[in-house]
Amino acid sequence: MNFRIIFLILFSFLLFSCNQTIKNSKNTNFNIEKKYSNIGFALIFDDNLEKIRKIDDRSLFIYHKHLKKKSSVKITNPKNGKSVIAEVKSNRQKFSDFYNSVISKRIAEDLELDFDEPYLQIILVSKDSTFIAKKTKTFEAEKKVAEKAPIDGILINDLSQNNQVKKIIKKDNFSYSVKIADFYYKDTALMMLSRIKNETSLNDPQIQELSKTKFRVVIGPFNDIKSLKETFEKLKLLNFENLEILKNV
Repeated sequence: MNFRIIFLILFSFLLFSCNQTIKNSKNTNFNIEKKYSNIGFALIFDDNLEKIRKIDDRSLFIYHKHLKKKSSVKITNPKNGKSVIAEVKSNRQKFSDFYNSVISKRIAEDLELDFDEPYLQIILVSKDSTFIAKKTKTFEAEKKVAEKAPIDGILINDLSQNNQVKKIIKKDNFSYSVKIADFYYKDTALMMLSRIKNETSLNDPQIQELSKTKFRVVIGPFNDIKSLKETFEKLKLLNFENLEILKNV
């Protein structure tokens, strides 16, 4: 009998200790920000853009509609893998939802973006992450340099006529699709297809079976930016949270 009482006391003590550990782990848990990622077209700032506050050509700042001011983002050119760390200067600027951001000319130059087809990926990076910790000093140093030096100050030109080499950049065919969302069940993806057909004039949504548990709803392909933009804006009327534009390979 005494043994049973001792056992129950020990068991209760262990259970209490376990609960305390769980509570403490919650208190010391990292502040995990909702991960934002989007791939699509950016708007490269120039002085001809109306109603958008100027971004210094030499800066590493962007405008974004949903991310908080001073958020850190990693911007990547999918075509060549080059990336930079930038900062959201404001989320109050008004521009077309077709563009996932407004970026400075400096960023476009550094990433070697095609100015006629500025396709890029934006990923929100927590300031507490290891990645940002390693890049912060570089980012701050580059901001200071950017404030003093023109963009083309970092370019080295070989003016020797005998040694000039023309770099030929082969442009890919323009072919993109709009990604609506990924779903775990095919039936859910089919329901999304029905909604698009019933609530818009778009009749060509498709389901791509990426795996047994991943079904992607897309519309496309589009071979020109005008039709792509028109379709994208029609879909935004359905209040989709994070539409993406995917390059067709």
